[in-house]
Amino acid sequence: MNPPLRRACAWCIAFAALVASVPAAAGASTLNECLEAADFIGNAARSRDNGLPRQAFIGRLEDDLVVIRAFPPSMRWFAKDSDDERFLLLTPTQHHADFLAACLERTAA
Repeated sequence: MNPPLRRACAWCIAFAALVASVPAAAGASTLNECLEAADFIGNAARSRDNGLPRQAFIGRLEDDLVVIRAFPPSMRWFAKDSDDERFLLLTPTQHHADFLAACLERTAA
């Protein structure tokens, strides 16, 4: 397995472990959680753009979203709805900025 693909797989495994360890309590994200999630999203997009062909990435993304949707939105760190999922297809810079803005907006509501 080439290094970029291995790195992308490691991100997916780390994300799955994180999702599995999140407590069931629902609530608004904190500023720190929004910043960390935005960094995660931006870095995941950079990983995607550094070696994994787009079609392969999209296929894995769709598979990952099926798994993520198995958890109630209150237990998800991100990808809580279709708008969050749309962010996963943006450029890394746009990923980070749009996700952070939406997370902060949701937190303020």
